[in-house]
Amino acid sequence: AYEASSDLAKEKGKYKTYEGSKWDRGLLPPDTIDLLQDERGQEIDVPRGGKMNWEPLRKKIAEQGMRNSNVLAIAPTATIANIMGTSPCIEPLYKNLYVKSNLSGDFIVLNRNLVEMLKEKGVWGEDLMNQLKYHDGDVHDIDKVPEDTKKLFETAFDVDPMIMIAAAARRQKWIDQSQSVNLFLAKPEIKQLSHMYRAAWRSGLKTTYYLRTLGASNIEKATIAVKKQGVEAPKKEYTAEEKMACSIEAMRNGEECEVCQ
Repeated sequence: AYEASSDLAKEKGKYKTYEGSKWDRGLLPPDTIDLLQDERGQEIDVPRGGKMNWEPLRKKIAEQGMRNSNVLAIAPTATIANIMGTSPCIEPLYKNLYVKSNLSGDFIVLNRNLVEMLKEKGVWGEDLMNQLKYHDGDVHDIDKVPEDTKKLFETAFDVDPMIMIAAAARRQKWIDQSQSVNLFLAKPEIKQLSHMYRAAWRSGLKTTYYLRTLGASNIEKATIAVKKQGVEAPKKEYTAEEKMACSIEAMRNGEECEVCQ
C-alpha cells in the first residue's frame, strides 16, 4: 500500500501538504515509536525491528513522495465477518452463539466452525445445542464439549485484555493511521478499566474503539431446553453501573453511554 501510494505520487503528484510531513522527513511508521518515546520521555513497550527490509521503500518515498497522507487503517469488520461465517479480523469471536441487532432486526449468530468440529467428534445434537443456548454461547461449562475444543473456542471475554492490547501495539508500529481496537470486559470495573487504558497508552496505541461488556439481552432460552437441564433459567439482574456500560441499554433508558463519550 505504501509503495502503491508512492507510485501514484510519481504519476499524479504528491498530496498538497506533503512538504514537512513525516513522509517528507524520511519517517516511516516503525520510526514513529522512537519519536513518540522521545516526546513523552517515557519508554514505549513495543519491540523494535522486523523481518522485512524497509530501506528500498524508504528510498522510493524519498525520491517520489506520497500521494496519500494516510494509507493504512484496520477495522474489526464484525458485520462482514458475520456474513462470511468467520471471526473479525483482529479480535477473538464475541461469543459462539449470540443475538446481533441492527436496523434490519435481530438475528442469531452461531459459530459454524464450532458446530462442524462438534459434529466431527460426534457430540453435536439437540441436547448440546440447548446447553449452548443455556450458557449463552460459552462452552466452558458444557461437559460434552472436549477440553481441547473448549480451549480452541474461547471467546473475546476469555482472553486477557492485556494480551489484546499487546497484539494491537505490535500491529500499530506498521500502520501509519490507526486501528479500531475493541476491548472486552465481562463486568465493567473502574480499577480494571484504568489498568487497561493505561496499558494501551503506555504501549503507544493511538486509539481504542468500543468497550464491550456482556449485554443485558442474551439468547432466549426455550423452556424445553432448561427443563432438559433440570434447572430453571435464572433471570439475570443487572446493576445500574452495568446498564450504563452498555450503549444499547443506556439508550433504552434515555441515558448516555459512558464508553462512547
